[in-house]
Amino acid sequence: MSGSGGSSGSKRTVVITGASSGIGEYAAGVLARQGDRVVVVGRNAERTRAVADRIGGEALLADFERLDDVRELASALLKRLDRIDVLANNAGGLYGSREVTVDGHERTIQTNHLAPFLLTHLLHDRLVESAKDAPVRVVSTASMANMFGSLRLDDLDWEQRPWRGGWQAYGTSKLATILFARRLGELLTGTGVSAYSFHPGTIVTRFGGQSPLIRFGNAVTGGRYGRSPESGAGPLIALAGEAEVREPSGTYFDRFTANGRVNAQARDPQLERDLWDATRRLLGIGDTRAASESAG
Repeated sequence: MSGSGGSSGSKRTVVITGASSGIGEYAAGVLARQGDRVVVVGRNAERTRAVADRIGGEALLADFERLDDVRELASALLKRLDRIDVLANNAGGLYGSREVTVDGHERTIQTNHLAPFLLTHLLHDRLVESAKDAPVRVVSTASMANMFGSLRLDDLDWEQRPWRGGWQAYGTSKLATILFARRLGELLTGTGVSAYSFHPGTIVTRFGGQSPLIRFGNAVTGGRYGRSPESGAGPLIALAGEAEVREPSGTYFDRFTANGRVNAQARDPQLERDLWDATRRLLGIGDTRAASESAG
C-alpha cells in the first residue's frame, strides 16, 4: 500500500469517520496502538468519546444526515490538524424506510456519498499540502452491494423508484463510492494523494439495524451471520496503514483482493465523470474546472 508515513518520522494523523462502532472503531484502536494520532468521528457523543478515550485518540462529532455538520467537522479538523495523512470515509447507513434529510436529499445517498464527497472536498487543500512531505490516502468504505446498485443521475434521491427495504438504494450509494474513489484518484494524479475503496465483507455490527432483513438475519442466526468487526476491519487497517499499497490509485478492493467484482456501471468512465459533476452541483460546489480544483 503507497507508503503514508509522516515526514521525518513524525506521527501520522488519521481521521476515521464512523469510528464509534464496528470496523471503524476497531481500526481506530489498531492504528492508535501502532503509533498514529487518530481522530475518531461519530454521531453518537457518548460512544464516540468513549472510543477516543479508550484508544488515546481525539473525538469529533458529526451527523452525516446534516451537511452543516460535515462543514463544521471540516472546519474543526482544519483548525486542529496541521496535516492529514489518511482520511477514512467510513461512515454510512442502510435504512429500511425512505426518508429525506434536512438538506432535502434521501438519507442513504447523503450519508454514504454526498457527505463524504463534501468532507473530502473541504479537506482537499490540507490533504494535498500534507502530501508534499509524505504520501497521503483517502480510503472509502464501499460494499459488494454495489453489484445490485442502479445509478440514475436523474434520480439520486430515489424519488421515482420503489424503495423495497432500501437495499438497492444502499447498493447504488456504494456504487457511487467506488466511482468517487476512481475519479478522485484520477484528479489527484501527481499530487501525492491516492484514493482507494474497499468491501470489508458482511459484518456483524449495529449497522443496518433499521432494516427488516438485517433484523431477521440477526434473529435467526443469533447475530452470527457475518464477519466480526475485527475481521472486517482488516482491509481498512491495511489501506490506512503505513505499508505501501502497490495497486494504482482508484483501485477497488474486495477485502484484500484488488479489482473486485463490480457493477458494469462502475466501469463506465463517462458515468464516473458525470456523477462527479452532478454531485458537485447538488452540493453547490460549482462547475468542474481544472483537475486539481475539481478534486477540491
